Amino acid sequence: MDKYRDYLGLGIAGNFALHLAQAGEEEDFKEIITADEAAPKGMFPFYLPSHVQEAKAILYTYPLSSSIIKLPLKNVNIQAEPEVVLICNLEYSSNKLLKITPTHFGAYNDCSIRIAGASKISDKKNWGKNSKGISDNLISIDKFSDGGIMDNYSICSFLKRDNELHAYGEDVELKGYSYFYEKLQEWMVNQINTQKNFGPLEPLCEYISTCKNPTKAIISIGATRYTHYGENTFLKDGDEIFVVLYNNKILSLQNIMDSIRNNNYNLLNISLLKQKVLA
Repeated sequence: MDKYRDYLGLGIAGNFALHLAQAGEEEDFKEIITADEAAPKGMFPFYLPSHVQEAKAILYTYPLSSSIIKLPLKNVNIQAEPEVVLICNLEYSSNKLLKITPTHFGAYNDCSIRIAGASKISDKKNWGKNSKGISDNLISIDKFSDGGIMDNYSICSFLKRDNELHAYGEDVELKGYSYFYEKLQEWMVNQINTQKNFGPLEPLCEYISTCKNPTKAIISIGATRYTHYGENTFLKDGDEIFVVLYNNKILSLQNIMDSIRNNNYNLLNISLLKQKVLA
């Protein structure tokens, strides 16, 4: 899973109602003022393809895996974060980001450390190799707007522990994101160009310029809400994580659960991420 080593890696915080409260992160953003109540709180880097002096060195470590999550050595709580990832083309003008064009989408695990008092969001996001998850079967986007393929997709997630399958995140349509399609594209371009080094946020425009304006990016667009089980369950050695995007016009949630229980992952119209948790 080295194919994205030259890509910029970014994430969005607070793009699904109630997730930040469930993750215990609402307090981190109390000083952040947004354009409207539903707006995401900001963006964060989880991987920089070049060394950036002003950023923490760990962000230069490639964290993506499609098969495992490696727990950090220190004794901290780790949660999976089921998300949608966008593979994007980036265009610039006069050293400013001009346009973000999503080309593919898929299942993603923005696995995170749950630790109080972290100075930046990124402190919780990359602790080394195999600390993030991305599906190796992504889906091509016909158009990133109403009427496109993503209208028909939902996201669900599960944790298998001691051979028992538990719903980890809620089963929700992708259109349930607070900001989506053109509204999200416009917000991301503006946020990247204007976000300052303030509170838990970092100056992304400066980082990107130092990386010589990458033309490709992986952008995770925000974690969905947890089930009661997911909100209260941290990962441990031997767990298996499943994040699935599926066409809800063709498949049901029961179809997805049956395929996981039967170890049958050959369904069409899905993007599947399956990861084993290792200590």
